[in-house]
Amino acid sequence: MSRYEVPASRLESVREALRLLRGAKRVILTTHVQADGDGVGCQVALHSFLSAGGAEAWIVNPTVLPRTLGFLVPGPSVVLDAAGDEARGRCEGADLCVVVDTGEKSRIGRVASLVSHLPILVIDHHPPGDDALSGGEPVERGGSLRDVAAAAAGELVFDILWEARWPLTPVAVDGLYVAILTDTGSFRFSNATARVHRIAGELVERGAAPDKLYDEVYGNIPLRRVRLLQAALPSVDTSPDGRVAWMTIRARTLSELGCTSEDLEGLIDYPRELEGVEVGLLFRELEDGQVKVSLRSNRYVDVNALARSVGGGGHVRASGALVRGAVEQVRERLVAEAVAAARDGDGWRPDTTRLPGTAPGAGA
Repeated sequence: MSRYEVPASRLESVREALRLLRGAKRVILTTHVQADGDGVGCQVALHSFLSAGGAEAWIVNPTVLPRTLGFLVPGPSVVLDAAGDEARGRCEGADLCVVVDTGEKSRIGRVASLVSHLPILVIDHHPPGDDALSGGEPVERGGSLRDVAAAAAGELVFDILWEARWPLTPVAVDGLYVAILTDTGSFRFSNATARVHRIAGELVERGAAPDKLYDEVYGNIPLRRVRLLQAALPSVDTSPDGRVAWMTIRARTLSELGCTSEDLEGLIDYPRELEGVEVGLLFRELEDGQVKVSLRSNRYVDVNALARSVGGGGHVRASGALVRGAVEQVRERLVAEAVAAARDGDGWRPDTTRLPGTAPGAGA
């Protein structure tokens, strides 16, 4: 008897998602801006499944695929530039769009207009926001598989493929393992449940190599990322009570070092992992007058509520926001909110007076 079973609470939604996937012939796969391991891992797994069933599928993302995740993609023709004519044509001729690791329209950027005529299947593990995706006429042709109890969207995609009784390909195995690896912080976050470890075990038995995949994702650090860390560490600061810590990245620093958003991967762990810290924040100054804020908590603070108070969102322990304003202004506001949340615990409520020009749905 197998060691893994799809949770009864999500079985009906899993079967409905599987029905939609099996009924599609031309599928667009997309995820949120600045795709991560969870989003890309889900996309390649679903692409492999759909292709094996005789369907055509293409990955069309709102931003460029991260360099560190390119090894997951089975071939260059799988990923299309959202600004290109081929992507536009494929979207026009598709009969289903699958959105993974987000359920909000603003989070898929320019892809939203390309797939607005399609039925949409959402596969997501984030709390629902105010900008929910829908599509197609009638909309009922679409569907959703959402569960905030899932550690990653990859857990939900695994459930779909497991319910399909499909012999996972090496591409799907590696994609799903990376999805779970990255969204659980290499299995060290509190969302690395017994179910997650059972899924990982099933994937390892089917060929996932933990050492190889970890090295592919985290073991090829360019020198510029070390230089960025060197420049950013002096900015680390803490609140007087030591429960909140933060780091600030200036736009000029990123430009001078030739860094991209990929190079910020893992930087927030430095303030978050300081002794006694409950909330860690990373402030990235953008050249367009906005600040990208990443928020993490260790035990009890709901940083999703904190992020939503300035138009962002994400998870209870990991969220983000895109806020218009000077970095000093944004930092002062959010540090004060985080200090109050860390001090008051469950009794804290966010200040809903937003900063001017707050951008919605920036995600984690």
